[in-house]
Amino acid sequence: MESTGNRENMRGNSARNDRILPETRWVSAIIVPFLVVAFAILYLFPDHTKELFAWTIQPRMTPMMLGSAYLGGAYFFVRAVAFARWHWVKVGFLPVTTFATLMGFATIIHWDRFNHSHVSFFAWAILYFTTPFLVLTVWLRNRRTDTHTLDANDVLMPLIIRRSIGILGVITLLISIFLFLQPALMMSIWPWRLTPLTARVMGALFALTGAGELSIALDMRWSAVRIALQSQIIGIAAIGLAMIFSWSDFNKANPLTWIFIASILFLLVASPLLYLRIERQAVKRQM
Repeated sequence: MESTGNRENMRGNSARNDRILPETRWVSAIIVPFLVVAFAILYLFPDHTKELFAWTIQPRMTPMMLGSAYLGGAYFFVRAVAFARWHWVKVGFLPVTTFATLMGFATIIHWDRFNHSHVSFFAWAILYFTTPFLVLTVWLRNRRTDTHTLDANDVLMPLIIRRSIGILGVITLLISIFLFLQPALMMSIWPWRLTPLTARVMGALFALTGAGELSIALDMRWSAVRIALQSQIIGIAAIGLAMIFSWSDFNKANPLTWIFIASILFLLVASPLLYLRIERQAVKRQM
């Protein structure tokens, strides 16, 4: 009986070794090229989506904002491929599942809006009709390896910061729900011109951010949220730059335009400051 118990304990300990499973790395590696190409098209050539992309997206701010998310996502999945610990990247997988699921539904709802003969449409369809299942599956399989312990030089996220990020995540998710379920309403008040399809795509983008913020808030370990926060900072910085290049798309008479701009500017300042503050604490623990 004792030897049987020891064997069970050994199996439990070996299962919780915080490793990234091979299938998780493979799925991450497969996703990266799709995101890099989509970023290049949408962010660098936002006025040429009719010729280059799965569907025609106007005005410029919408493809550039979607491209910003792809850039942050590409960074995240590269880190998932390259690094050895599961809990360093685990908080990003459910937000990606949420985003990809909503994008899949948006594709089905607005099927007629897509360039079905373009090769990029086939890539789009493959990505959003498979990614929700693949990413969720690897998360379900890999989550059992999380030791739920701190790294050697880890620090805990302050409760007030986690709560603030969580509240921001809930607000962002509420906006995403309205964008996806009430596109006509949101089109009438949005800072730049939307269509029913692009309103739902915006909803998916806000769901990605909101779910990401909730995931960050729910894990107290700095080591578990560092990479996800880096990814968000990259995406926000790209959105900030996109606003400059797409300034003519904004309705300056709309109060929501200035709320949106103020929100992005706040995140551009607050996110790096938060990162540097907690990273400094982690560095001090190593000294």
